[in-house]
Amino acid sequence: MNYPTTAAAILASMGKAGARLDHMGACEAGAGNISVSIKQTPADLAEFFPNKATIELPVDVPGLAGWTFFVTGSGCRLREIGENPRANVSVIIVDQGGKTGTWLTAPEREYVKPTSEFNSHLGVHEDQAVRRGVPFQAVLHAQPPYLVSLSHIDELRSDAAFNRAIFRWEPETIVQVPEGIKVLDFMVPGGEELGENNVRALRDHQIVLWSKHGIMARSDVSPLSAVDKVEYVEAGAMYEYRNRTIGNAGAGLQSSELSRVIEAFGVPTTMFE
Repeated sequence: MNYPTTAAAILASMGKAGARLDHMGACEAGAGNISVSIKQTPADLAEFFPNKATIELPVDVPGLAGWTFFVTGSGCRLREIGENPRANVSVIIVDQGGKTGTWLTAPEREYVKPTSEFNSHLGVHEDQAVRRGVPFQAVLHAQPPYLVSLSHIDELRSDAAFNRAIFRWEPETIVQVPEGIKVLDFMVPGGEELGENNVRALRDHQIVLWSKHGIMARSDVSPLSAVDKVEYVEAGAMYEYRNRTIGNAGAGLQSSELSRVIEAFGVPTTMFE
């Protein structure tokens, strides 16, 4: 078992993830959100969230019945999770049928409801739990500036072009994110269209790009582990952005060089075949 199992540990990782995303400039003001689902209900929940209510879920998630779901509040600043997790995070224990849940909060909460991207988070968590049988999943949404900037360039808005641009700068990137980034066209934030496409995209990828908006990333290990993957691809986006500002002076790693990295590390990818 390599994932956190207590509320204290989960909240600590959410706090570290929020702080790191803030340091990257990826969650301005109340932008960005983090969630965690765990099959085993943590024994220390009441220490953090003593208040109980019933909440209607934005999408039906019968596959998460009985699961515990941590989620940031709408409008909360991710950088403040670590300072006061009870003010910025709530917990939902999903009821049978997956339509409602027991909503656990703290008296000092600074939000009215869970994040506006709640539907996208729930959909991904259920899909991963049902399809892969994972007992834990962390999901985050953020707006890393270099990745988002590049998504406004028409010629890059495809899987092949975007991944080539990002993965040609550091050998480590393909090792850490072997399936690459799934690129989606622009869709209205919080809408059903984005939610459905996002779920499908994250079946075979750890990171999906919401063009002209942001990214969503997932991890079987922790929220901070999901941020680690985002850091790798955001670094690649930074190199690509800077190279373009100097007239594409650098060629980056060639496909043959990336193939040598893939072979040396036994990377399970087909991106550069």
